Amino acid sequence: PTTIISLILLLQWSRGIDASDVEQEPKILWRQSDSATMNCTHNKGTSYYQMYWYRQRPGETMRLIVFTSTYAEADFGDVDKNKFDVHKKVPEFGSLTVKHLNSNDSGIYFCSVSEHSTAKAVECCTKTLCT
Repeated sequence: PTTIISLILLLQWSRGIDASDVEQEPKILWRQSDSATMNCTHNKGTSYYQMYWYRQRPGETMRLIVFTSTYAEADFGDVDKNKFDVHKKVPEFGSLTVKHLNSNDSGIYFCSVSEHSTAKAVECCTKTLCT
C-alpha cells in the first residue's frame, strides 16, 4: 500500500511581526519514498539572509534541522545531512528537501529568518505539518 505524507503549512506570529513577512505553500501532499521540497520566502530585506529550518515531531520539542546562509555552508549540526538537501542562493528565498520520505518524517516543519546580528533574535517563521 502507498502511504501519503502530508505537509501542511501554518502561519505563525512571532515577536509582533506579521507572518506575511515569511511565506511557504499552504498544503502539499507526498507519497512515501518521494522527496518533499518546501520553499520559504520573505520580504524583510537582504539583511535577513540567515535561514533556519526546524522540525517538531508529534509529542516532541522543536529541533533544528539546519542553519543556512546566503554566504556560508549549511550547518546540519548532528542531523544526518544525507536525509536533507538545502538551497539558499539569495537572501529572500530558501528551500529544504526531505529525501526518501517515511513515517519518521512526520511532524511540523518550521522556516525562520533573521538578520545577521547577535543582538537580534529570530524574527519570523512559518511551520509545515507533515503527517
